[in-house]
Amino acid sequence: MTDMLHTLAVACQHSEDIKKSRFLAQAAPVQTPEQALAFVRQVSDAAATHNCWAYRIGQDYRFNDDGEPGGTAGRPILQAIEGQGIDRAVVVVTRWYGGIKLGAGGLVRAYGGTAAECLRRAERVPIVAMARLGLRCDFAELALLKARLRELDAEVQQERFDADGVALEIQLPEGRVDEALSRITDISRGRHGGRRLD
Repeated sequence: MTDMLHTLAVACQHSEDIKKSRFLAQAAPVQTPEQALAFVRQVSDAAATHNCWAYRIGQDYRFNDDGEPGGTAGRPILQAIEGQGIDRAVVVVTRWYGGIKLGAGGLVRAYGGTAAECLRRAERVPIVAMARLGLRCDFAELALLKARLRELDAEVQQERFDADGVALEIQLPEGRVDEALSRITDISRGRHGGRRLD
């Protein structure tokens, strides 16, 4: 079993001064690459020497060295995200140059270290795999069924009424699917069942 991935509960930041250069890491939870790039644009400081960044959203990732030598900024930031077990997040590390060159190794440590420390201090929430189910029930069973499914952290996504009853689409944590299917069958006394939609 793999370790559970987390995302950030809220945006956070952490700054460090390294050999007279100031490094500011800013991180945020994101759901899409567009949100990640919007955050990069929002927090980048045009007056700074470099605004280097990386994001990971599932299998989708990008990074940018913003003028630092190739591989010394964006990739270490991405490695910090992955090393902390974080997903669906973006990190921007802004550098204000202080006059002392750090060298390639120093840059990798500065960018990667500032990003990692920012993420280490961040408030996290686990990413829970979700599943979607479709089901039918009679009108008389609807209130009880919804109440019992809510106990499993299920949310109704869609509800359609017709002459034969109600068709529902629900979303719930993957780990609760079997229990939900069992409750649907029990409440409808075997007349109705649920099925996966994804």
